[in-house]
Amino acid sequence: MNLNLLTSYIVLAFLPLGKTLLASTGLAPEVTDLNAADISFEKEKGIPYLKKPFITRKPRDRNDQLTVGELGKDGGKKEKILHYVRKLAEPADSPKHGKTDSLLVAYKDKLIFESYFRRGRANYPHYQMSITKSYTAYAIGRAIQLGHLSMEDLHKPVVSFLREIKTNQLAKGADKITLHQAMQMRSGIRLPKKKIGNFMQKPNLLRGQGQARAYLQFTEDLPVLPNSSFQPFKYQAADTVFTMQVLESIVPGSAEGFIRDELLKPMGILNYGWQEDLSGFPKSAAGSSLRSRDMIKMGLLTLHQGKWKGKQHLPKDFVKRATSPLVQTNEENFYGYFWWSQTREINGKKYPIIQGRGAGGQFIFVFPSLDLVVAATAHNKGMGRMLKELPEALTQAF
Repeated sequence: MNLNLLTSYIVLAFLPLGKTLLASTGLAPEVTDLNAADISFEKEKGIPYLKKPFITRKPRDRNDQLTVGELGKDGGKKEKILHYVRKLAEPADSPKHGKTDSLLVAYKDKLIFESYFRRGRANYPHYQMSITKSYTAYAIGRAIQLGHLSMEDLHKPVVSFLREIKTNQLAKGADKITLHQAMQMRSGIRLPKKKIGNFMQKPNLLRGQGQARAYLQFTEDLPVLPNSSFQPFKYQAADTVFTMQVLESIVPGSAEGFIRDELLKPMGILNYGWQEDLSGFPKSAAGSSLRSRDMIKMGLLTLHQGKWKGKQHLPKDFVKRATSPLVQTNEENFYGYFWWSQTREINGKKYPIIQGRGAGGQFIFVFPSLDLVVAATAHNKGMGRMLKELPEALTQAF
């Protein structure tokens, strides 16, 4: 997969090692545990901690399609933000959290604050867990924008795009699953653990569309739900696999090349990594690596409903649907097309927040009512505290 890790902070021997490790498919973690540590994640453990945090209120123009500004002068209360960031820079008070690597803030289309701690590097693409799903959704959006797919096609069965899969080989109801369902984690796929071993030991059978076939064939039969087109929400890798497999089948060339040339390159995202799945296609549940500044771009793209630098990069209707509260997952969280959303009440005011989330602490926060985008990376265990603490700290600064 594309990997151009230009890192001046890491010893030269590190990059060849990374390239070798990235060739691994990571079969067991991908199939059995969505949150299992990936090889690329393990590789990042070799990056030495910064001796001192790097914090700037006036980010440098890197000619990367981001407009830069200055905290305070272009918005934001310096004291409140710096108070929060200094707390992030303090030594971790727990082995599970307090290990933030970067925090960047864009306000009214300008990057006005940039900070790096511990393993954070300005030019190093930080490994992304489940937030990779959000980027995968946008690859589908880009395909729609370019005419390879339509919004109506999202309601067609996934198997209608996967010509190598014969429907008579599938579990009952599996041939009815649509992208609209899958991108909400409501495909209904339920893979019994005892059946995982049937194909886990034969990775050659999972190449190409074989990976999607395995999920569709070995799942439990999907229950018929009267007067409902949706199965219950279940956060899992299978639904993202279907999405990437459809992308591979509809775009010219390959999904890898499409993501590189059509989704990322027009936004100036050139220095990134994206691992290969068992299928040979790009991973979709986890496995991408993006710079923090490029995560800000994804947030700005979301804020402007698919527009990038004045051009419609993704369809407005698609972005609106992807970031809408299509399904409620618990008391305060909602899910769209691989994007999260919630409304937080802070000091008597309600703030809608769109979020890309990744285990370990990879986050994109979009505050539409404030014209504010925040990106963060970390290497915590689990999600850490930022989901709760950052909105309270940052909304008061703007």
